[in-house]
Amino acid sequence: MAGIEVTRADGAMDPAALSKSQRAYRWIKERIASQEFTPGYRLVLGSLAGDLDMSVVPVREAIRQLEAEGLVMFERNVGARVSMVDDTQYRDSMQSLSILEGAATALAARRLTVEDIRRAREVNELMIETLEHFDPRAFTALNQEFHAALFEKCANPRLLDLVHGEWARLGHLRDSTFSFVPGRAQESVREHENILQLIETSAPLGEIEKAARRHRSATLDAYMIHEHPDEALGLPAF
Repeated sequence: MAGIEVTRADGAMDPAALSKSQRAYRWIKERIASQEFTPGYRLVLGSLAGDLDMSVVPVREAIRQLEAEGLVMFERNVGARVSMVDDTQYRDSMQSLSILEGAATALAARRLTVEDIRRAREVNELMIETLEHFDPRAFTALNQEFHAALFEKCANPRLLDLVHGEWARLGHLRDSTFSFVPGRAQESVREHENILQLIETSAPLGEIEKAARRHRSATLDAYMIHEHPDEALGLPAF
């Protein structure tokens, strides 16, 4: 009979009795809960429909239901993405990373070779190439590769462990900050070149640290302006 839910002996709904939209809803929600789909992850209807072997219509209905529950949000020119339900940990990690990575970059600066700088610049050029057909996840992966090229030669292993720990934590907390603020990407690659030039010209380590720290905190500021315009921004400009 239409409208009657079929349940198993253990009280759970029989998967065979679920409509396609209900099946899509549960499948997507499970992946959000397990953080396979992390905050900021783009929910592309066609790809999800292909994974579920169904048309986009029931997937769209499932996404609308998840939006009503606050788990998914729609953004103009971006589409559906997983909401940042509680971003307190993300904000804390970004603030910590700005300080830690700024220090590690400065301490590594004098140890970098011409080849290290060349490789970092090549990565930044690849990042620039992605801007035309922007993929936040690919951009973020390249971004991490760029910064690692600059801080990995830091002679302080404890500081490096802390930097790696915050990068790993960020990976679990969100898919990509640039999913939320794609416009920040263009500013970011320009700032990368500025940091490279400071290192190349043997600028005072304090200037290198400051540029690297403000670069990271500027990404947090952009996120805060987008998501929490009524709150104080990232780190003070000290």
